[in-house]
Amino acid sequence: MSKSLGVPLTTIHRIEADGINVFYREAGPANAPVLLLLHGFPASSFQYRALIPRLADKYRVIAPDLPGFGFTEVPDARQYKYTFDGLSKTMLAFTDALGLKRYALYLFDYGAPTGLRMAMAHPERVTAMISQNGNAYDEGLGDAWAPIRKYWNDPSAANREAVHNAAVSFEGIKFQYEHGVANPEAVGPEAYWLDYALVSRPGNTDIQLDLFFDYQNNVKLYPKFQQYLRTSKPPLLAIWGKNDPFFIPPGAEAFKRDIPNATVQFLDTGHFALETHVEEIALAVRKLLGKSVG
Repeated sequence: MSKSLGVPLTTIHRIEADGINVFYREAGPANAPVLLLLHGFPASSFQYRALIPRLADKYRVIAPDLPGFGFTEVPDARQYKYTFDGLSKTMLAFTDALGLKRYALYLFDYGAPTGLRMAMAHPERVTAMISQNGNAYDEGLGDAWAPIRKYWNDPSAANREAVHNAAVSFEGIKFQYEHGVANPEAVGPEAYWLDYALVSRPGNTDIQLDLFFDYQNNVKLYPKFQQYLRTSKPPLLAIWGKNDPFFIPPGAEAFKRDIPNATVQFLDTGHFALETHVEEIALAVRKLLGKSVG
């Protein structure tokens, strides 16, 4: 008779929310405090494959795929508008469909403007917040945003193509995983190959470029995000790969301006810090949640 090694099992599920078939991963006791993991571009809940079991002994960990990403399915008849307002509305509907009344938020990349909109809509639900390279401040935007800013100012076909080449191409996606990593060979290739395969599906490249264009509306909302942080002051951990060219260290340090008790921690890695520093991140998250939600 085999014995369990005690590693929590991650299961996969789908649920209807906002007219969308949302794919998600879940692990942990059904009655435990909830941690909602929101992924970024160009990834999916797959990016949390190593983190989920490291937290699920004590927490109910849930990681959905945003519309346009991973294995979440958006019917053509839905005529979905791919904006960050739309993503946050869908994720709120997802939490309602699961009956989630209280949750901690793990915000990475696109997950930050999505989750912060959710937090502003229902501040009473948020028990704690982890920002892992999830930005909410102008000073956190690195020079790598230059072609995207140019696209915002002039959404010409040439500028749209430049963003595609810089960010949505295979080399652009691989760069996001490997840049700033001391040993790039430590990053498993399956993550960026999967991301590339999924964002390259028919019609999906345009979805990604539309979201890049809409990101300017996140920047316009930064003052409101910051006001939420100042007012609600959720227990907050900003743990960032310090070599990220997109969201740079001043963006992590800025959280302390609005939440003086925030914990800020830097790791010697890049944008996708979980690929190289999952143990350090898991320990830091457990420490924050242990103090704030039990």
